[in-house]
Amino acid sequence: MSSCGLALAPPAKNVVVYRNGDPFFPGRKFVVNQRRFPTFEAFLNEVTKSIRAPLAVRNIYTPRHGHRIAELGDLQDGCQYVAAGFEKFKKLDYLNHGKKELRGTRNSEGLQWLAFFPTFHSCRSTGSSHALGCFYCSVFRNGDLLSPPFPLPLSKSTSLQWDALLATLTEKADLHSGAVKKLCRLDGTQVSSGEELVNGDYYVAVGNEEYKKLPYFELLVPQDSARRTLWYVD
Repeated sequence: MSSCGLALAPPAKNVVVYRNGDPFFPGRKFVVNQRRFPTFEAFLNEVTKSIRAPLAVRNIYTPRHGHRIAELGDLQDGCQYVAAGFEKFKKLDYLNHGKKELRGTRNSEGLQWLAFFPTFHSCRSTGSSHALGCFYCSVFRNGDLLSPPFPLPLSKSTSLQWDALLATLTEKADLHSGAVKKLCRLDGTQVSSGEELVNGDYYVAVGNEEYKKLPYFELLVPQDSARRTLWYVD
């Protein structure tokens, strides 16, 4: 009886799930079996929590053609999928996300990274960046979990000019709400002057709206990318 029972139990499936419309999300692995997920609804609820979706996951799609998965039995072992709410499937190159870690979703993002490198290297080539007053910060856009942080190279002289710094942030961030009015730390506390900025730290550019406390770093900074940024900090 026991051997028959084991034979009837469907084997576990290992799948990877990406977040719809997010080219930088590395994917989450799930072991799908009947004991852990007795229903498709239970699987959707777990995916919602695990990938930290902004809205409840209601649909699962194949990553290349966007075919909808209707039940647990349609999942294939070793395959990848895309989780979405009620919005349409967004066709992206989810399976090669690693090649896009340093490329933003906006056309100027890659240029911003490239423009940053010589700025920092010039500091390194002539001496310590701290001695010369050269440093950089990384800045997220308030409420935006699709765009990676952009680098903000600074010197002590420029960081002291707060109005000029906000103007630079406005140009780089290109917020939907308009001009950048304030800069916040990841815990939501506001930075009031350039002297408070810390080399290598992450901040959030905010307009007139309230700061939105979201997992910016966890979702938008891949582990490999985070380790690479240490190279730039003396």
